[in-house]
Amino acid sequence: MKFETIKRVILAAIMLPFVFMLIEGVVVIRSSVKQYWNLEKDRQFADVLARGGSIAATSSLPSRDALDEGLVGELSILSLAYSRIVATRSAVDQGRYAGSDPGSIYWYAALKQLAVVDALSPMISDPVLLEKSNQLMGILLTYYGERLITGIGTRYLNQGVSARLPVELFVQGKVMLGEGMDHMVFHSSAPVVRNIVAYLGRSSQVKANAITDAILAGSRPTRAVHDVWAAAQSERMAFLQQKMIEAAQDIHETGENLSTRSHIHLTRILALCAGLLILATLVLLLAAKGLRLIDRLTQDRETLVDELRSAAQTDLLTGLYNRRGFEVAASALLTQAEHGSRWISVVLFDLDHFKKINDVHGHDAGDAVLRQVAGIARQNFRSFDLLVRHGGEEFLALLPDSTPDDAAIVAERVRLAIEAADIPLPSGDVLKVTASFGCAGRANEATNRNFEDLVKRADLALYAAKASGRNCVVSGPIIQAPVQEERRKAASGGGFDSRI
Repeated sequence: MKFETIKRVILAAIMLPFVFMLIEGVVVIRSSVKQYWNLEKDRQFADVLARGGSIAATSSLPSRDALDEGLVGELSILSLAYSRIVATRSAVDQGRYAGSDPGSIYWYAALKQLAVVDALSPMISDPVLLEKSNQLMGILLTYYGERLITGIGTRYLNQGVSARLPVELFVQGKVMLGEGMDHMVFHSSAPVVRNIVAYLGRSSQVKANAITDAILAGSRPTRAVHDVWAAAQSERMAFLQQKMIEAAQDIHETGENLSTRSHIHLTRILALCAGLLILATLVLLLAAKGLRLIDRLTQDRETLVDELRSAAQTDLLTGLYNRRGFEVAASALLTQAEHGSRWISVVLFDLDHFKKINDVHGHDAGDAVLRQVAGIARQNFRSFDLLVRHGGEEFLALLPDSTPDDAAIVAERVRLAIEAADIPLPSGDVLKVTASFGCAGRANEATNRNFEDLVKRADLALYAAKASGRNCVVSGPIIQAPVQEERRKAASGGGFDSRI
């Protein structure tokens, strides 16, 4: 596998899991942030509800600075409603409405306070707080219904026989009482609701309800019955007021619990962000380190090849490696390429009818042809292939990370370049030459660094190319070893020996 491919694989192996983890982390953080804001809103709602439940003793809501920016508008309106309730209750307690009907005043206060609780309920996300909000609303309805009935009834009974019962307000009180009980029973089965239902089922409270119905029907009870009814109503309002305070305290504790949960969520969010940041930093550092390592290995490989090429012995005529220098460079390159390539190939080629060039044009012309062919080969083989003048007019190239088919493709490119070249001679003439190529290859293994067998098989392929009419490329050993000896004999008897 080439270094560029390894680089891409390492980047993919590091970055792809990181991207998925990053997306998942963002989703988790976003969900946690949403839960945190819901908890914060519910905590503020719980504070408002708790203060509303004990409105008789509390005259203000949380400060605007303590409220979430998105809730300021809603809670400011509720704060105004509460302030009016407090002012009305305070005025009644101080006797400022002595000449008017206190029942209507409490009815107005009840409507305002019920509007506050009713407005908050749809905005609550926490199911526990929502249930307790409904409990509080039911208790408030019941309490203010009883308060309205008691105020109207007491005032009516304390007046003379000619006094007229304000039936409409009395009925409103009964309706509020019934709605409050239905609201509690329908939305909750908490102990506080069961406790209120059980209390209102006592015989004294049932008797008081019967007296109330009689008053609404137009009957005027005796003084003794009046006293019994007044005592029962007073006890009932005190009981409901206490339950309202308990419900408000319960909501306050729920708000404290929501506050704790919101802080835990905030801590988790910060921890997730910190963990994601640390993970991103580690992944980026690891990726950068891996890339630097790959770049360094690539540079070391290129540097090694360049140093080997410049330091090894070269052929003075062509500037290519000679055999001795080639052996040193090839051994080092094969050792360095063990981790980067799985194939190694050899291309062996020589010029066709080179002896005739020497005989017809002279050895100076032959030397010029060899120099030109060496330059053409150097330009058309790959930059990291090792090229050597193997002897006489014969050249050899070692191709790392190349199968025999890859080597044949490169060899064909070189063959075409040689065939197409116009080679100038010292005499001023221009000469055309051709070359025959033999290719062989094998797997590159650390246990087998000897490539002499490749040279022998490439030599057989070269002989097959010459036997096929020259100026062609043959890949693979297709002729057995004894035939090689016949080729050597034919070459020695035919004139120019191709090896020096």
